[in-house]
Amino acid sequence: MPNNLPEEIPVYLFLGFLESGKTKFIQETLEDKRFNNGERTLLLIFEEGIEEYDESKFAKKGVVEIRTVTEKEEMTIANLARLAYETKAERVVIEYNGMWNVSDLFQNMPQNWTVAQVMFFVDASTFMNYNANMRSLVVDKLNVCELTVFNRFDSSFDVQEFHKIVRGVSRRTEICYEYTDGQVAYDDIEDPLPFDVEADNIVIKDEDYALWYRDIMEEPEKYDGKTITFKALAAKNKKFPKGCFALGRHIMTCCVEDIQYCWCVAEWDADFEPKQPKHWVNVQVKVEVRKHKLYKGAGPVLKVVSLADAAPPEKEVATFY
Repeated sequence: MPNNLPEEIPVYLFLGFLESGKTKFIQETLEDKRFNNGERTLLLIFEEGIEEYDESKFAKKGVVEIRTVTEKEEMTIANLARLAYETKAERVVIEYNGMWNVSDLFQNMPQNWTVAQVMFFVDASTFMNYNANMRSLVVDKLNVCELTVFNRFDSSFDVQEFHKIVRGVSRRTEICYEYTDGQVAYDDIEDPLPFDVEADNIVIKDEDYALWYRDIMEEPEKYDGKTITFKALAAKNKKFPKGCFALGRHIMTCCVEDIQYCWCVAEWDADFEPKQPKHWVNVQVKVEVRKHKLYKGAGPVLKVVSLADAAPPEKEVATFY
């Protein structure tokens, strides 16, 4: 395959379950001259929905090529790269299958595809059912999106309930409510952290570990130079360099199947080896945000000030609720 594609192809990713409003929004976007003003666009459809695209209404004729990928086996790096090459795509718009994990797409994107924007469309009238019965798929979308749009939102719905579910997964995504009467409102509910980020010593309670971990991994610069005290599981393996180990806890985002050990890199001059199988400690650390090979880039490195053995917390698995 000749190498004459653009070095970088921006990808606009639209997530949501069937009848969530993805197709309608993409149709309107491609009718808008501000977005569709001549760039050759590959519109990739990963599921067959009820609505179909009306190409005659697109702002620019002949610059949007529509292709479908309805089988997971077709979602390969080679196949996606071929579609981009054949359509001479300068950018890609994706309507993704709501029943597939987003990570599967990310793992199979060609190297020169770069995600420019991710939006998650939700039918508010069915969201609670999806969240109750397919929680892992809801979390999968909320984890990566920049904007969550609740359409068909009725004035009788409890905004706080929707807000709490979204914020239980992500503090980054904006939330928009499109009401059935046509009104649009953006979520402005404040979510103060349950600990004082400006304190000389930030004390993290056991029940707040998940919130703190997510916050420091999303905005590490906020904690650069800060002193923090918390309880954690210390762990280490052979790949860790000398004087380096992990401090973390197991976190459950949505269900038992998704429990993961979520940790930060810790460094200490003392000759410390975590005990097996579990070594709970109370630690005080000073945060340095810098590159570290265990992060494959920059991240929060916890310089241990003090460390002592501790009893396990009342709930060993941390949650966001």
